[in-house]
Amino acid sequence: MAVWLTVRQNRWGWPIGLVMVLLYGWIFYDVKLYSDMLLQGVYAGLQIYGWRQWTRGGARHAGRSVSRLDAKALSAGLAAGALGSLALGYLMATHTDAAQPWWDASLTAFSLVAQVWMAQKRLECWALWVLLDTLFVGLFCFKELYLTAALYGLFTLLAVQGWREWRRDPALRGAAA
Repeated sequence: MAVWLTVRQNRWGWPIGLVMVLLYGWIFYDVKLYSDMLLQGVYAGLQIYGWRQWTRGGARHAGRSVSRLDAKALSAGLAAGALGSLALGYLMATHTDAAQPWWDASLTAFSLVAQVWMAQKRLECWALWVLLDTLFVGLFCFKELYLTAALYGLFTLLAVQGWREWRRDPALRGAAA
């Protein structure tokens, strides 16, 4: 529900998303996907950040409009995801009994990048979500979390729809003109 509302640029997706990430934090703890569990905790903070950005962000504090990342911001976000993957993967591999420390850490780090971009209404968040959600499906199938894998399959389809809908946003077309 929260992702669908976000695709539709409905600000109520953020508080609904907060409830969802807290529930999934517990599930991931139970199956020892600690990076994903930590990710849900960070997502909780990002849900609040996104709510604030969509309701009070932007130059006039009236909420953000859809925009694109420039090459520098895109590169910086992807570099942050790569560095986060290495740091978190190392910590999970050496200090926990995580089931898939590197795979889980990489998906976690890049998901944070995608979530920040989404909170800022950056079109590129959806392309990154398509890739990440597809990889999450594989991870959750491997861990035999088939319902969660199916949910992430749905998230993949919603991310494709988000890309398509946000590309047609009048604010984005106006910025290109």
